[in-house]
Amino acid sequence: MTQGTGTQRKTRVAVVFGGRSSEHTISCVSGGSVLSHLDRERFEVVPVGITPEGGWVLGKGDTSALEMSGRNLPTVRSLGELAPIEPSHALADVDVVFPVLHGAWGEDGTIQGLLELTALPYVGPGVLASAMAMDKAFAKRVLQAAGLPVGTFSVLDRRQETLSLDERDRLGLPVFVKPARAGSSVGISKVKDWADLDAAIAHARETDPKVIIEAAVTGREIECGVLEFPDGRVEASLPAELRIVGEGVDWYDFDAKYLDDVCEFDIPAKLDDETARQLREMAVTAFHALDCQGLSRVDFFVTDGGELVINEINTMPGFTPISMYPRMWAETGVDYTTLLTTLIDTALARGTGLR
Repeated sequence: MTQGTGTQRKTRVAVVFGGRSSEHTISCVSGGSVLSHLDRERFEVVPVGITPEGGWVLGKGDTSALEMSGRNLPTVRSLGELAPIEPSHALADVDVVFPVLHGAWGEDGTIQGLLELTALPYVGPGVLASAMAMDKAFAKRVLQAAGLPVGTFSVLDRRQETLSLDERDRLGLPVFVKPARAGSSVGISKVKDWADLDAAIAHARETDPKVIIEAAVTGREIECGVLEFPDGRVEASLPAELRIVGEGVDWYDFDAKYLDDVCEFDIPAKLDDETARQLREMAVTAFHALDCQGLSRVDFFVTDGGELVINEINTMPGFTPISMYPRMWAETGVDYTTLLTTLIDTALARGTGLR
């Protein structure tokens, strides 16, 4: 907490949301939720929005414009006409930044690099960890090198148009075709016939020229939150299971995640004690393998044979009112406001620079 004239003033927290990625709207919902749950007795809050074009604006105190309304998702422009401001001015006199940015140009190490250059503490992993986790191909390779189980996958860079016949044989059907550096299931297709592959690749490349193609893993979808505390402890939350119950929906796409009432959740997941222990331990191992700090959400499959497979790791998971990360920690005994305070205190304790 920064000293004022004779008395302590509140810690000034800039909550940055929106951004240039395809996850702009979800980031706005997350940002609004964080703003409404921060402890105002401890923190003075500075809302900072980034438009889809990359312009920075100072938001207002009212967060209602950042809430979901039915199937309508907010944007930074939902806040009204706001005057643009330079990033240096938006972050002036701020003690710490909470970058609630999902996807490229935010969660991928870019804003982390900016904040490192200005020696401004921030919530979440640093530049390298953020960049590696954002790129699903690199994240899987690092996890593999650490001895952690990941599914079978192949990567197409911008020079490769499609999969070879050998790669198709290795992966089998069905496959999931994904932008390599995106989240919230944006740009993802499930391919059950190779005749549909090229269209799925083209769809993914509307978001990212680099594409990852993953063999489908049959099993239960389990998530686990990881949290670093100010004293350096790293712990895993109780895991959660998501189950799709809507008719005609066979995977967790964008609409299923945010817009349609087709999913049910078990928190904690109904796992035997040993599987739950292994999964939580593996989540922390994945956190350290990518050199994360602050927080992450690790997504798993638990196969019918009881094997654990890591799907991906997310370094700035959703903080919307329905997001699993805060819900898992609430069930573990850390309520939303305490969770946010812990993340900010950890960022302040860690500081910036090489660590």
